[in-house]
Amino acid sequence: MDSDALNTFLAVHRRGGISNAAKFLHRSQPAISRRIALLEQELGVPLFERVAGRTRLSDAGRVLIPYAERAVAAAQDAEQAIRALTKQNSGPVSLAVTGTLADGRLSSIMKRFAKENPAVTLALQTATSAEVSDLIRRGEATIGLRYNTDRSGDLACEQVLSEALQVVCAPDHPLAGKRVKRLAELRGERWIAFPETRGRREIAAAHVFALFLTQGLGEIEWTAVDSLTAQKRLVESGFGLALLARSHVAEELRAASIATIAVSDLAANQDIVLVTRRGGFLSAAAERLLETIRRNYAGPDVSTTRDARKRSPARKGIARRRLA
Repeated sequence: MDSDALNTFLAVHRRGGISNAAKFLHRSQPAISRRIALLEQELGVPLFERVAGRTRLSDAGRVLIPYAERAVAAAQDAEQAIRALTKQNSGPVSLAVTGTLADGRLSSIMKRFAKENPAVTLALQTATSAEVSDLIRRGEATIGLRYNTDRSGDLACEQVLSEALQVVCAPDHPLAGKRVKRLAELRGERWIAFPETRGRREIAAAHVFALFLTQGLGEIEWTAVDSLTAQKRLVESGFGLALLARSHVAEELRAASIATIAVSDLAANQDIVLVTRRGGFLSAAAERLLETIRRNYAGPDVSTTRDARKRSPARKGIARRRLA
């Protein structure tokens, strides 16, 4: 097996068939079919099967997927390592981030990096946290930025920030700008949260439920909204409350279109984590991007600095509860 054969196999799987893989790889369909046939002949088993007119993986194909992904990624590492010997200050770097992290802080990072490294081509794509890990694992992205640590052994994770979460509401809500002693006082409110989706690490409804359940408060009324922007607009309209990171509502807080409710017995946070492939090659440009991200997250968020003075001091003795 060579990397070209494995890359062709992965393309057929990801693109859903020979025809789409041929277009993606800019090769003819017969060439793709022949390459797969030779690989199947070498392994002695079929890797695909036709079911209801669709191409899908066989049992052997499903077993091969993770090994093929690692082999192709390793071949890409080798190629990039050799090229880096002659081009230390140029080349492509791909960054994959969870959608809700594509904010003012990330814009600042990209602007600074582009200014300091004009010869480097920086690509950006957004995904869920689980998808960010998959992109790194497959070698389709160099660096990932996601919520919470991925426990997979083939990924290296580094926490760069732990964002405090807060209850937000409409500015005309009776409790806007006030403090309540217990989360129980908000049990009767309608809550807005992301729907529970496998691999997502944004504040999903199940996470909001967990905060109430740990205090023995039972279930709450909630509405699933699969968009951070839509959630904020609904909060502004008075439709319900949400639990969001301060950076997510920095602009709305400055414009006073959203307010906060301080909750004395609530101390929840969500980690932001850098992800790279464990043992994978990182070019000089990729290392510089990592350092730029670390520096930016270590300092104050340019979008929230003005609001920092308004934060209520954390009460001593309250244990922080991380959302999984």
